[in-house]
Amino acid sequence: MALLEKSEIDILLSALQTLQKGFDHLPEFSVQYDRDKLQSVLNQVARRMQDNYPYYHPRYAGQMLKPPHPIARLAYALSLWINPNNHALDGGRASSGMELECVVQLGRMFGLDKPLGHLCGGGTMANLEALWVAGRVHPGKTILGSAQAHYTHSRISEVLALDFEALSVTNDGRMDVSVLAERLGQSDVGTVVVTLGTTGLGAVDPLPEILELREKFGFRVHVDAAYGGYFRLASELAADAHEAFSRTGEADSIVIDPHKHGLQPYGCGCVLFRDPSVGALYKHDSPYTYFSSAELHLGEISLECSRPGAAAVALWATQQLLPMEPGGEFAAGLDQSILAARDFWRRLQASERYRVLMQPQLDIVVFAPDGPDAKQVSEKARQLFEEAAKRDLHLALTEIPAAMVSHYWPELHLNRDTVSCLRSCLMKPEHLQWIDDIWSTLESAALCLNH
Repeated sequence: MALLEKSEIDILLSALQTLQKGFDHLPEFSVQYDRDKLQSVLNQVARRMQDNYPYYHPRYAGQMLKPPHPIARLAYALSLWINPNNHALDGGRASSGMELECVVQLGRMFGLDKPLGHLCGGGTMANLEALWVAGRVHPGKTILGSAQAHYTHSRISEVLALDFEALSVTNDGRMDVSVLAERLGQSDVGTVVVTLGTTGLGAVDPLPEILELREKFGFRVHVDAAYGGYFRLASELAADAHEAFSRTGEADSIVIDPHKHGLQPYGCGCVLFRDPSVGALYKHDSPYTYFSSAELHLGEISLECSRPGAAAVALWATQQLLPMEPGGEFAAGLDQSILAARDFWRRLQASERYRVLMQPQLDIVVFAPDGPDAKQVSEKARQLFEEAAKRDLHLALTEIPAAMVSHYWPELHLNRDTVSCLRSCLMKPEHLQWIDDIWSTLESAALCLNH
């Protein structure tokens, strides 16, 4: 697949002609600009944009960057001729309606019936809104998360003037429930952040056990599924991860990023609330019924004001083309990513050149080149990262606590607090067919280092 499929331009042109017909009754006018100068500048942009990793290609297996589906790209571009603003209905009637439909569908995926929610710029903003509501429900109370939870939770808590504590994790990167239970013995905890798909390791926190603790201690449960949320539809999950995702509908709030596994352009996040009455916290003088009305005004339930309606249009189009249902085409792509990660992990585990950490729960694999101590391993990891990139295989580097690494690598001499490891997000469905190519390229890079 080339970066540009020329047929997409023809599809967009046809859709633009359809859009134009809705406004043919208006007096004609045109925007004046220098066409030659515009084309020259746009070509400059294209040349500047060449200074990027090939994020769209299966040889890119580093950070969590997944290309938008063609329908999302085209729908987003199409909407820009209108450029709707989903803060108010006056700024985007059609796109606001599409957003509401998207929210309902995302809620159903998690088992929520008519949730309150909206799209936003990404997971950070979505988590900020969820924790803002949590702070209003439990003012002044502490927020707990795992040591592998996204770092923005501590930053967000600072912004909200709430205390945040990171609890230790088990050797597979999941929140340690025994540590959580002990900490909950103090009465100052208002919210527990449960991460379903940590960005570092792809770990899935034990939501069922945490929900049991909620029954005893009465805290709010916020599920940060920005990365892993769509795996709710996957059929290849191991039993523990499957059970965690199956209980998401019991959380008080959920965050998901369609611009990760949802095939959307940046930025497109979403926050969902199980109880729509929390909408009253956004505007105190509005009755509860306003927030469950079919005429919901999105600007009244968002901390953001102007928001791109284009994001809603693109997501709506994608959900129409690829319905979010178990066993469907969209879900099959998630299963392919899980299978690709397991295949890659097994090859690494069987090789004497590498050491692997936990078996992947989702589609993230963490490994390191073999070596005698943490310093040398870290240096070799950086060298392998660079050598693989020379061969157009793009991985990522991550720092893993030495104590966690030692569980999987007890003979490693720990002369550093962390170990630099390589991390691969095999989040493109095509990665399953490209594992042989990825593996042979990695082996070539590793052999070069050893000579």
